[in-house]
Formats: sequence, C-alpha cells, structure tokens
Amino acid sequence: MNKILTVLFASLLAFPVVAEVDYTIDPTHTWPMFEVNHIGFSTQHGRFDKTSGKIALDIAAKKGSVELVIDTASINIGFANWNDHMKGEDFFNVESFPTMRFTADKLTFDGDKPIAAAGTLTLLGESKPVTLSISDFKCGTHPMTRRPMCGANISTTIKRSDFGMKKYIPAVGDEVKIHSPVEAFRDTPFDAPKN
Repeated sequence: MNKILTVLFASLLAFPVVAEVDYTIDPTHTWPMFEVNHIGFSTQHGRFDKTSGKIALDIAAKKGSVELVIDTASINIGFANWNDHMKGEDFFNVESFPTMRFTADKLTFDGDKPIAAAGTLTLLGESKPVTLSISDFKCGTHPMTRRPMCGANISTTIKRSDFGMKKYIPAVGDEVKIHSPVEAFRDTPFDAPKN
C-alpha cells in the first residue's frame, strides 16, 4: 500500500504546476476614456468604443503581462463633427495609425493584487514608457455567464506632445488623463497542465 501511495504521489509531482492564467479582454466592458482641458474653461471627455487585448497573471509569482489594443477610429466624444476632427491628421490620424497599443510585462503587486503595470504606449508611431495604476482588482465568477473573470479600474496621465500630437497646445491641454474599466474572461475554466 505504501508503495502505491508513493507512486501516486510521484505521478502528481510529475505534472507541472501552472500558475499563469490567461484572460481575454471583454470589449463590451472595457472603454478607455480621456479628459483634457479645453481653453481653460472646462474639462472635455471622450472615449474609445472598440478595445481588445490579453492579460496573463501569475499571482503566486507576482508577475504577469498586459496587451491592450485600442481602435483609434472608434473615438467618441459625443458629436459627429468633433469625432471626424479627432480622427484627422491634427490628432489621431486614424488612416495612418488605426490603433494605439499598451503593452506591459512588469506588474507591481500588493499582496495578491496587482496595483500597477509598467510598460509602453504606442501612439501615432511613437512608443513611450507609461505606467498604469490599477485599483479595485477582483477575480471571481461572472454572475450571469458563470465564467471566471477578473476586473479592475486603470488610470494614467500622459502628455500628448510626447507622441507628436501638438495641435492647439496650450489652448487645448497637453496633459491628458486616461482611465478605463477593464473586465477580462479567463481563457480556460481551470489550471490545466500545459505541455
């Protein structure tokens, strides 16, 4: 009997322990939004309606990665004329640069929760280091789909001039605040061994 238990235990140890879990961004609940000062009189808001991406988390090892891709043509600031203006060469130049992308492979954890992601934002062909703050991180089971998922809120502040978007500065602010809810569904329902 002891020999059988020893063989079973050894067999279990032979399987790799998979700590990293992959998630796919839910585009219907991930809307990057931005705020920018308008000629000193108000703060104007806009958002992007099409986002995709992947997240990998290894909470035990305190590491992970993020890839977030934003369709720049999906910009929505509430008025068709303004949307068209923002899509033009003065701002997002969507014909030449149809996406912006944030990638990160350095996550900072507080206990078992990521609180920051340091990486690179690519906008208008320029890539600059950017760190996202992460708050309200939570994983669990979606109450309707019954699928495992994680969610959080992210935020950062950039200077648009760093990416070559200089039109109307300083009348239209250089500093842009970015924030977004993020929800992502787990790709597999459990940690299956990977070969």
